[in-house]
Amino acid sequence: MRVLLLGGTSEARELAVLLVEAGVDVVSSLAGRVERPRLPAGPVRIGGFGGVSGLSDWLVSHRMDAVVDATHPFAEGMSANALAACSSLGLPLLRLARPGWSDAPGADGWTWVDDHAAAAATAASSGQRPFLTVGRQPLEHFVSPLAAVRAVVRVVDPPEIEVPSPWEVYLDRGPYDLAGELSMMAEHGIDVLVTKDSGGRYTWPKMAAADQLGVPIVVVRRSGATDGVETVPDAAAAAAWVRRQG
Repeated sequence: MRVLLLGGTSEARELAVLLVEAGVDVVSSLAGRVERPRLPAGPVRIGGFGGVSGLSDWLVSHRMDAVVDATHPFAEGMSANALAACSSLGLPLLRLARPGWSDAPGADGWTWVDDHAAAAATAASSGQRPFLTVGRQPLEHFVSPLAAVRAVVRVVDPPEIEVPSPWEVYLDRGPYDLAGELSMMAEHGIDVLVTKDSGGRYTWPKMAAADQLGVPIVVVRRSGATDGVETVPDAAAAAAWVRRQG
């Protein structure tokens, strides 16, 4: 049984450990967008495949029997490519996705938007001290609407764009705790939190902190890139699926 594990998330690392311990021939693939990625157990490849055709060729040449897509909930491009490649080759595909926050306490009071452009527009009309926790790739959508405000931006690696001079950029990686998030927001006078529906527990404390401080929250919804694909919420369920494929 040979499995390609599209990773980069904590759930993917948990699954890699389970599969390696079970003797499954698994290769984890990382996009290579993070400078110092947390490497999973077992063999790892880093870098893109070259679209659907490149991924399809790789799956065939490496004689893969199944694919588990455990990428970030907002890695829509990779998830769409995996679906297209596996569909064309007739390979089993599983989506391992942590549950989102749509049913979390207080979620009905957040402002939900469909994309980052809408999030930027909403933030611009909501306050003067936004806290942007959307990752570095979507930041381009926020430059023009928030160019004149003192936005606080938290990312793992330095932004690839030139950020407006009023912005403050913090390089940091979770998990975070409630006390730290409360201190961060209070210190900077945050008046709107902008994030995306990443789900999970690692970054949840910022949501709890915003709620406790009465800070409005703007959340970008997940896309439907993997609609129709069998999905499980955790590594144990994904490992069981892999065993069934063998």
